Amino acid sequence: MRSQGAEMIDDELQVYPHLDLDASSTATLARVREWMRRNRSAAEWTAAELVAAKRADGADRTISVVLPARDEQETVGDIVATIRAELVEAVPLVDEILVVDSRSTDDTAKVAAAAGARVVHQDAVLPELPPMSGKGEALWKGLAAAQGDLIVFIDADLRNFGAHFVTGLLGPLLTDPGVVFVKGGYERPLVTPDGVVHRGDGGRVTELVARPMINLYWPELAGFVQPLAGEYAARREVLERVPFVTEYGVELGLLIDLLEAAGLDAMAQVDLGVREHRHQSTAALGRMAAQIMLTAWSRLERQGRVVTPEPLNATLLQFDRDERGRARVSDVSVAERPPLASVLADLARAGSADRG
Repeated sequence: MRSQGAEMIDDELQVYPHLDLDASSTATLARVREWMRRNRSAAEWTAAELVAAKRADGADRTISVVLPARDEQETVGDIVATIRAELVEAVPLVDEILVVDSRSTDDTAKVAAAAGARVVHQDAVLPELPPMSGKGEALWKGLAAAQGDLIVFIDADLRNFGAHFVTGLLGPLLTDPGVVFVKGGYERPLVTPDGVVHRGDGGRVTELVARPMINLYWPELAGFVQPLAGEYAARREVLERVPFVTEYGVELGLLIDLLEAAGLDAMAQVDLGVREHRHQSTAALGRMAAQIMLTAWSRLERQGRVVTPEPLNATLLQFDRDERGRARVSDVSVAERPPLASVLADLARAGSADRG
């Protein structure tokens, strides 16, 4: 990934030789290029090496792998079983495998539990809070329910999962105390219904929406190969200090907020190889794109980089068609959970007041 990332930047400058970069842009380009040269590969660490690093200096850090899952009975069991066999039983690296069942209508929870995960239902975590929906909500509830010092998030729909996804993401966190967040990068092919693999054609929302927004407003994040990837890891105390968008803008929101909170040098990227998963319909991608744009705009407002005469419309309407082809308009609005640390502090104060 290191050499490929640098070559991508160099190639772009060759394609557009007329670009006249100012001093700030040149400095940002140089910084991103240097950051990408420090990117690592998952193959650089073995599980046994990471166990030793985990216990270094007498600090036995605990590790939770959290999988948000909604109707993923076909894949979640194999992922959990692989982690348990290779990173719990064979090598004691992972301390907890947690599956957050996000209101599944299939046997996701049953399959995950049978494979060896601890399963929590999204709405059963911090039930005193008003319920929300979406992937980001499942991630935030997973953070609240998990017990580890280091949190590894893995999507539950992966079809080619390997234990290196977990070890690769943990590598920088366990070997470099200056790293607080690690994002997975990978090649994402598009597999069409006829079984043909189209290399590099996956991630349509990434290329058409997320990456242009990043390049325009947060160019320091331009080196992240898969900014919307669901595979990443971080130190608990860092994740507890940032908000979580409840829907599909969660990954973009975390990148932007962590850049502001910790800086690029505290963020790392690891090449995980190839990622295969089921692909979404065009209508679903449209909903995701809208939520990601709203997430980006909310960060621009929060950072004082855009000023609007009226608050951004809280209702996000999206046209699509139902299973019978009938036109409809749905609300795909984005909500947000505040930093978990602040919520837990508020609940603790409320509890103390009630007891008093």
